[in-house]
Amino acid sequence: MESIPDKKLLLFKSCMVGQEYPGVETATRYAFDRLGVDYCLNDEQSCCTGIGHYTDIFEGLTTTAIAARNFAVARRCGYPNITCLCSTCYAINKEACELLNTNTEVREKVNSIFREKGFDDLVYEKGDMNPRTNFYHAVEVLLSKVSQIQKEKKFDFSGVKAAAHHACHYYKVKYLDAVGSPENPQLIDTIAEACGAAPVRWYEDRTLTCGMGFSQLHLNKNTSLQVTKTKLDSLQRAGVELMLHMCPNCHIQYDRYQPVIEKEYGVEYD
Repeated sequence: MESIPDKKLLLFKSCMVGQEYPGVETATRYAFDRLGVDYCLNDEQSCCTGIGHYTDIFEGLTTTAIAARNFAVARRCGYPNITCLCSTCYAINKEACELLNTNTEVREKVNSIFREKGFDDLVYEKGDMNPRTNFYHAVEVLLSKVSQIQKEKKFDFSGVKAAAHHACHYYKVKYLDAVGSPENPQLIDTIAEACGAAPVRWYEDRTLTCGMGFSQLHLNKNTSLQVTKTKLDSLQRAGVELMLHMCPNCHIQYDRYQPVIEKEYGVEYD
């Protein structure tokens, strides 16, 4: 927690957040402003390619090259601490940085592409970024400000039973970097408690995925929706009134497909 920076943060724009739930970015920026976080947005930043990468549209080298370009954008503007609104962006960027630092062949291929196109300023040198000290999720930044949040909260959520859904691409893909125990993360619960809510810190199927699985939603829709239903059933049995998460893909799955599940399975969720 003490190592999570609140200065020189590049707020990494998410295509899914911007397209589907722009209020998430607006609310995050408002919270960062209130909490005194030093951050910026940069119009030169591009998509991380996460959706395309995990649906096999983009292969690894393309994704890594685009990440290296975004890293150069962050360094060039003087805000090298990339802070993601989306857990997929978080995992993609950390993976790409680690690959660029440890795989000479990949790094040289990426740099040869840049040089061939005349983009020498984008060339990535080993160690230009650190996957563990230059990349964060916005929820981690909020967690580092939890005592301030408790003092400055405007709305009282006392008594609201809130359950957390910590995204797979945060605590499963990069489990060694997750704050706290990756087997039972408590980031969101701690922030919810600071806002006065009553966090349901454990419930059946807490660690279950949202069910989206990117391509799985389209290739194996019934399986995808069954997983989502299992999660929603668990939340209902636990008497949860509010679910909090850290990923726009999870948001889409629970928000958009809850009525689909209700219709197809003949169930109703409060």
